[in-house]
Amino acid sequence: MAFSKAALKGNSNLIIGAVLTVLVIGMAVFAPVLAPYHPVDDADLMVAEEPPSSDYLCGTDTQGRDVLSRVIYGSRISLSVGLVSQLINTLIGVILGVTAGYFGSWWDDLIMGLTNIMLSIPSMIFALAIMALLGPGLVNIYIALGLTNWSFTCRITRSQVLSAKRIEYIRAAEALGYGKWRIMFGQILPNVVGPILVMATLGIAYAILTEASLSFLGLGTQPPTPSWGGMLSNAREEFFTAPWISIFPGLAIFATVLGFNLLGDGLRDLLDPHKL
Repeated sequence: MAFSKAALKGNSNLIIGAVLTVLVIGMAVFAPVLAPYHPVDDADLMVAEEPPSSDYLCGTDTQGRDVLSRVIYGSRISLSVGLVSQLINTLIGVILGVTAGYFGSWWDDLIMGLTNIMLSIPSMIFALAIMALLGPGLVNIYIALGLTNWSFTCRITRSQVLSAKRIEYIRAAEALGYGKWRIMFGQILPNVVGPILVMATLGIAYAILTEASLSFLGLGTQPPTPSWGGMLSNAREEFFTAPWISIFPGLAIFATVLGFNLLGDGLRDLLDPHKL
């Protein structure tokens, strides 16, 4: 799909979102190079709760660990949760949505009934229930968040497939004897990938925010592994005496979620056929 230069230049959400997202991804990839200290091992109680300075640009936490280094390494946790969980969500939602939209009949009724049930349950409550069942840990976060939000992708995919399967070239493919699975995933899916991509991008932001919430409640990544939500949780009692311990991970969450949200909005505008 070709895009006009005007559409790209006028899409400030896409540009700002892409810049923020690239910066966070770069921070996660090059964490060992960017972090001035080790996020766990370089703890010194003699400099605990030291405010930002030339030695510790973002100050230190209650155990004398560099806050900046922990924020940088924490980006790895947040991005991995966002990407892995959303990949699971997208796979489940796309497979169910494509098959429901194409086959219809009782299968469509079954999938839509299950989707409506999932949509009626608050995502955070459902994730909390799964984490309470499985216990805290990074892998369990992948599972919990991966099973939480597939219903949105499923409904969008189904609606796109219902429209796409009426197009003439799909009917021609059926007349030529193409198999149903080849038509669904080889002919229809590539032509409805735009809305799915937008939903996946927005879903990454939601997953990062949910992971931070779970870690804040003690159900996510466990200490001493640096996690933005965990850092906020550990800094609750020191907010007024050492606010930098919570401010910087909070800003990291804000910037990352904002970046992916703007990127998703920008992609939605860019892929809008009326703006091409």
